[in-house]
Amino acid sequence: EAYFGNKNSSVAVCTLSSIDLLKKLSEPKFLQNVAMIGRLLSENKGIESLVHYVNKNPNIKTIILCGKEVWGHKAGHSLLQLHKNGVDNNGRIIDSTSPDPVITLTESKVKKFQSQVRIIDMIGETNQDKIIQSIKTV
Repeated sequence: EAYFGNKNSSVAVCTLSSIDLLKKLSEPKFLQNVAMIGRLLSENKGIESLVHYVNKNPNIKTIILCGKEVWGHKAGHSLLQLHKNGVDNNGRIIDSTSPDPVITLTESKVKKFQSQVRIIDMIGETNQDKIIQSIKTV
């Protein structure tokens, strides 16, 4: 589930499994300041979708990763590890502790993602005011 805002914004927000936070931040007054806001529930297909979206949108330079981590899947942790370490020869996200962190992205797509964006790690943060403040300071 994702909401699209200002296509010229350099910021995307990922609320992980926090649906209430996603709904609050998807209000028009917040969406005007970000390119998109969405959830991330899986350490494989979800991450692939996020990377494809970011790679197709060169304006996005920052991802704010917030909300409650996905229990068991640890999708946020896997996204951070992908950004930091990439994937091995089998498509497994290096140093991920998720149960199935295998993606089908090419090495060039992973490298583009790594070089295009920085990730602000706010995993566990559900306070909308703190997240909005982070958006404003990017």
